[in-house]
Amino acid sequence: MIEFRIDDLSGEATQALVKRHLAGMHENSPACSVHAFDLDKLRQPGVVFWSGWMGDEIACMGALKVLDGANGEIKSMRVADAFLGRGAGRAMLEHILAEARGMGLKALWLETGSTEAFAPAIRLYESAGFVMCGPFGDYRDDPFSWFMTRAV
Repeated sequence: MIEFRIDDLSGEATQALVKRHLAGMHENSPACSVHAFDLDKLRQPGVVFWSGWMGDEIACMGALKVLDGANGEIKSMRVADAFLGRGAGRAMLEHILAEARGMGLKALWLETGSTEAFAPAIRLYESAGFVMCGPFGDYRDDPFSWFMTRAV
C-alpha cells in the first residue's frame, strides 16, 4: 500500500528522486526537449507535488500543475528504480486523477518523451484513457515530445 503525501521537496529522498528523474530525462532527450520541472519549478504556485511511500522508502512522485479553472497538467511523474513494475506509477497516476477531480478540473494534459525509453510511460497513460493530441499551452511541435490528454 502506498501512502501519498503532499511533499515540500525538502527531504533528501524526495530530492534524490527528482534528481534521478531529471537525469533520466536528459539521458533520453536533447536538453531543448526536456520539459521536466526541477525543484524550484515544482515549488511554484499552482503546482501540487506528491511523493508516494511504502514504509520508509519513497516509491514514486508526481505533480499537478493547474493550467486554469478547468485544466491541469501532470508533471514529473517518476517511479523509484527499486519500485519499477510494482504498480507505483499506476497508483500515482490514479492519485493525481482523483485529486484533479476533487479540485474540479475537467481535463488533464501531459507531455512525455517520444523515444523508446518512454514507451512504458506511454503505455501506462494510454491504459488510463489518455489519448494523443497536439501541443498545448506553451509547448510547440517537437519530435522528442508526445502530448496526451483525457477528461477527468
